[in-house]
Amino acid sequence: MPEFDFLSGRRAPVLTGRAMIATSHPLASAAGLSVLAEGGNAVDAALAASAVQAVVDPLMTGIGGDCFALVAPAEGPVRALNGSGRAPAAATIEALRAAGIGDAIPQSSPHAVTVPGAVSAWCRLHADLGRLPLARLLRDAIAHARDGYVVTPRVARDWAESQAIVAADPAAAALFLPVPQAGARHAQPLLADRLRQIADQGAAGFYQGATAARMVAHLRSLGGLHSEEDFHRATDGAHWVTPISARYRGFDIHQCPPNGQGLAALLILKIIEGFDMAGLAPADRIHVQAEATKLAYHHRDALLGDADACAGLAERLLSDAAIAALRGRIDMGRAMPPALWDEPEHRDTIYLCAVDQDGLSVSFINSIFHGFGSGILDPQTGVLFQSRGASFRMIPGHPNAIAPGKRPMHTIIPGMVTQGGRTVMPFGVMGGQYQAAGHADFLSAVIDRGLSLQAAMDEPRSFATDGVLQVEAGMPEDVCDALARRGHVIHRLDGPLGGAQAIRIGDGLLEGGSDSRKDGMAIGL
Repeated sequence: MPEFDFLSGRRAPVLTGRAMIATSHPLASAAGLSVLAEGGNAVDAALAASAVQAVVDPLMTGIGGDCFALVAPAEGPVRALNGSGRAPAAATIEALRAAGIGDAIPQSSPHAVTVPGAVSAWCRLHADLGRLPLARLLRDAIAHARDGYVVTPRVARDWAESQAIVAADPAAAALFLPVPQAGARHAQPLLADRLRQIADQGAAGFYQGATAARMVAHLRSLGGLHSEEDFHRATDGAHWVTPISARYRGFDIHQCPPNGQGLAALLILKIIEGFDMAGLAPADRIHVQAEATKLAYHHRDALLGDADACAGLAERLLSDAAIAALRGRIDMGRAMPPALWDEPEHRDTIYLCAVDQDGLSVSFINSIFHGFGSGILDPQTGVLFQSRGASFRMIPGHPNAIAPGKRPMHTIIPGMVTQGGRTVMPFGVMGGQYQAAGHADFLSAVIDRGLSLQAAMDEPRSFATDGVLQVEAGMPEDVCDALARRGHVIHRLDGPLGGAQAIRIGDGLLEGGSDSRKDGMAIGL
């Protein structure tokens, strides 16, 4: 590992020997660490941390959202869990047209609310792999929701940026406005009650009985097509699936299959594998990444949707012939025309990872899609609903067209790296559309250029999207000028792009990184 410059103003890598958790919020990291210290495994730690973050980072995640996870033992196969929710059984393009929906489903519409899948995923993970009682894992989250928690600086910043969506909903406005300052305290007592129900009754406490009936009644009062049967079916909705993977310079990169966008991350990696990413100058490297991103996202938006619409897609797109054809379109001297797509813009997700003393690794992501999701809060249950249905297309025949019981294309993607059958690293990058590009950029920095996890996260980021090349403020001016000469339209961001966590597993050593763009930390035993 390169020697760290302690005068750089950056974070040093975190090194421990037994177990570790990395999250984007200090209270979530603390909850996960306490579970590990009590003998819980990595699944237990991830669940405890995610539950806390569902309380203390309410605009990013919650029990009204969705979840994906990759789980791997020290040696052995990687497993993927799909905990994403489905459209109501009555949701058809025709029904939404009759309700006045045009070419896109608005974020704040009840039709943007798919049945939340996160609670089903949490309970499936716990039932199959957990070690400590569910009530113990949710204990800290319940206390924070009931007694209050201190709002951290990044959460306060994001809260202020997303306040308009909750201002439109009376119940949400009463709970989340006025915007708290960093250091203020906030509580969600109704959410504490829901978490207690889940701790006592499992998934049935959320998807069945009075709680489900109240959530459905509220959504229907706003024009939603949801039914209690939709929620009942979601009790056991999360299920294990086979990951997709691709080899990158001797490492196997694992992603959840569609309906997630992990395939786009693998496409980018396979395209850039044909270039000397370690030897390229910064402008050349960023150019290659931008061009590969355009190619991968074009195929993502045209072809990705629910798993039933994507059979065999990964094998076709990741074939040597397909990758060679895509790679051949990159001109080192000139940017391709912009890849324009109309997926909803968003950046609100939490990612965390954990490794326990037995070598079990968990890569875990939970989201309500946009900031504060749909902005719809059920005043009787305190559940804030996601807006994931806004990513459905209103185009008949499209793989991602809305249909009864269908899962929409998801941008949230956990990642896992193995080599020779041994687990090397759970990792993930937050940032909505950026996530697939961020996965490839991060892995290239670590694998190609030998950066520490923290150094790879701290580098200035770029993202080719919406006809421009977004760059963070730290990107050197000469690099931007060189990119502009190739035809890239440079757009300097006024804030951070995404966030990341990762834990690399060595021989008796764990190296952790947690993005300085967020409030959290990697911490271990």
